[in-house]
Amino acid sequence: MKIRKISTFVEDTFSEAARQTDVPLRKVADCAFVDSDFAAKQYLADLSSFVEASKGLGARIAKIGAEAMGEHPVLSYGKAGIVGMNGEQEHVVACLTTVYGNVLRDAVDGGKAWISSVTKRGGPGVSLDIPLAHKNALYVRSHYDAMSITLHDGPLPNELAIICCFATRGRLNARVGGLSPDEIKGQDGLD
Repeated sequence: MKIRKISTFVEDTFSEAARQTDVPLRKVADCAFVDSDFAAKQYLADLSSFVEASKGLGARIAKIGAEAMGEHPVLSYGKAGIVGMNGEQEHVVACLTTVYGNVLRDAVDGGKAWISSVTKRGGPGVSLDIPLAHKNALYVRSHYDAMSITLHDGPLPNELAIICCFATRGRLNARVGGLSPDEIKGQDGLD
């Protein structure tokens, strides 16, 4: 995939509802804007070229995203994609399959849980909420979250925006029950 641009978004949250923390909730989203060879063409039944290309692209942007986490561990992740106006949503979905997910896991020292994702069509100025969940167990409720980003100059009509997202922890004031990250250790082979 021919990359036009890579954008990295980083945010650190230190307080919410007057509660302060010394350990921030860091969220990082890394987005690659790539040309879509098939955007303006008629319906294509075989999208395996998108799936294959997502491996190298995913490895590249996941490495950048993991490095942007600094010394903070990655405990949550998510993935997303936006197809430009000349493309088909299925093109971007094909880029977010297990092939892409596995390279995200590799970049953050593993992860056993299914990776939440979202896709849509859009153009320059589009906003997106990238879903986040615990990397080892989807049912850790404290880590249900999202990162919102706005893409100012893409995707262009024949582009895809492919995104990975990482977070250091769950919500700052999580308190609505469910399993804690410590409780999942040892269950179903998770550790």
